Amino acid sequence: MKTYFILFFLLLCIYSNAQKQEVQKSIDVFFDGFHQRDSMKIKSVCADKMILQSISESSSKGNKLSDESTKEFYKSIASIPLNMKFQEKILNYNIQIDGTMAHVWASYEFYINDKLSHRGVNTFTLFKEKDIWKIIYLIDTRRK
Repeated sequence: MKTYFILFFLLLCIYSNAQKQEVQKSIDVFFDGFHQRDSMKIKSVCADKMILQSISESSSKGNKLSDESTKEFYKSIASIPLNMKFQEKILNYNIQIDGTMAHVWASYEFYINDKLSHRGVNTFTLFKEKDIWKIIYLIDTRRK
């Protein structure tokens, strides 16, 4: 009986890890598309009605919540100048899954032309549509 319990627990851990890797793969595709300025690649892992929000944190100006439409977002990605070097470095992932819903908390640092621009946290909510984890909600914090 003890052997069956250990085997069951081991299989459960393997399955859970595989699910987390699938979720992280969608986030990785999102950022690959972002860094390549490829809105079609980003769209491949985003729901049509994705919600986008940002929280800018400033002690002098106060905190501000802003919304962005998916249309504006994709347009802004495609319009990034080719001579601008930018990178969003994901520092860590905390992935939680319940059935067909996943939540990802990912700390990041954002660099423009190799200089730190800002840092914060991205949070993604994903929905498993058929065999692909799709981002349905993205909110991030931004602070200097």
